[in-house]
Amino acid sequence: MARVAVIEKTGGPEVIEWVERDLPPPGPGEVRVRHTAVGLNFIDTYHRSGLYPVPLPSGLGSEAAGVIEAVGEGVASLAPGDRVATFGPGMGAYASERNVPAEILVKLPDAISDEIAAAVMLKGCTAEYLIERAAKVQAGMTVLVHAAAGATGQLLVQWLKHLGASVIGTVGSAEKAARARSIGADHVIEYKSEDIAERVREITGGAGVPVVLDGVGGSTWEASLKSAARRGLIVSFGNAGGPVEGVNLGVLSRHGSLFVHRPTLWDYYVTPAERATGVARLFELVASGVLNVEIGQRFALEDAAEAHRAIAAGETMGATLLVP
Repeated sequence: MARVAVIEKTGGPEVIEWVERDLPPPGPGEVRVRHTAVGLNFIDTYHRSGLYPVPLPSGLGSEAAGVIEAVGEGVASLAPGDRVATFGPGMGAYASERNVPAEILVKLPDAISDEIAAAVMLKGCTAEYLIERAAKVQAGMTVLVHAAAGATGQLLVQWLKHLGASVIGTVGSAEKAARARSIGADHVIEYKSEDIAERVREITGGAGVPVVLDGVGGSTWEASLKSAARRGLIVSFGNAGGPVEGVNLGVLSRHGSLFVHRPTLWDYYVTPAERATGVARLFELVASGVLNVEIGQRFALEDAAEAHRAIAAGETMGATLLVP
């Protein structure tokens, strides 16, 4: 019997329920995967809360790694015993095991452990498209990264430094500031005690930054506007601090003819070729040591509600895993 998380309604972490399900054999094009590690991502809290509506009842989670137990008809590229991982699309990763389409799975190389894969794939592919394809960051550019000590933020900082960019990171505590510096951030702003935009202007000699990578959203929007250089680009890719609402395009003009991009991962990972290229680039940087993936905390799989509370409260650092 598989243990599976289900939400019948949206709301707080308490709406996550656990049920037992007898899995049928995998159907044509499917495989059964026994999960060894499940990744927790901030987007999971959006699905649970209703910020990003999903059809109900629904499973949760898109990122997991594990071992193939059985394969369905027509699956030739995978076999029982293979180590695999996925970051979606589709939800239901909060489960001890499940049947999934073979096409959404990536076979893991020996250099990438199950836990690292579950901790890095969604966030790492997000970093890949944000930096290399959305913002097209080049060596010598200065980039403002909000929540630089978070799981995605840490990957952004390391990736940017690898490309030769200068990084200004924002964090919420002295502990997180130390972590951001340790992975290469050139300047760190503790937003609870410092004005972000004032410090950015001070650091850049008044010019501002050509690129802002903002995964926080509503609570950092004004700071992002005031930190961007003339004709700068704000890439707003998350809502950890609430959604950005009521945007008046005239505001972009008043802050220096700014560009704003509101992307989603799956508009950059549309085709199998895009997916394969992005994952290969990520695994290359992880295996070579360019990206150090910090697993900051682990929760038992069925303690997912507690993990949701911790990540929403800003109590986590680095990646969070749910362990079956």
